[in-house]
Amino acid sequence: MNRPATPADESRHSVARNPRATHDYHILETWETGIVLTGTEVKSLRGGKASIKEAYARLHNGEVFLEGMNITPYAQGNRYNHDPVRSRKLLLHRREIERMIGAVEQRGLTLVPLELYFLRGRAKIALALGKGKKEHDKREDIKRRIVERETARAVSLRGRR
Repeated sequence: MNRPATPADESRHSVARNPRATHDYHILETWETGIVLTGTEVKSLRGGKASIKEAYARLHNGEVFLEGMNITPYAQGNRYNHDPVRSRKLLLHRREIERMIGAVEQRGLTLVPLELYFLRGRAKIALALGKGKKEHDKREDIKRRIVERETARAVSLRGRR
């Protein structure tokens, strides 16, 4: 029996995540962006060989570029392999770019990638607009997570009795 595909059925295969982004930044807004890649980069990504931990996005001449993302060279790529840490163009609508320009230049916010994944066969980046956290904000987040974990543990133990 065939059923129509729903948004939950879409195959979203995660390649790399940036866990430090939510630790270091208050996430204000997110976008799903496409990314311009070469053939060997795509093959390497399908093998899960990428890191976006040190990556950030910058605006240049009305376009958005991802800097610092490391894609390991493809093993069978020979002379056609790519530079592992090159600048890669992100694909966004003009209005989205204009909103980013206003936020980054006027309010001093940062564009950080949260996740790199494949959606219906296309490489996508979850890009977020973030405001840097202070040290006391990070400590408060850690305390809040500990309290949530302890309450969840207490509730689950109470349910077992």
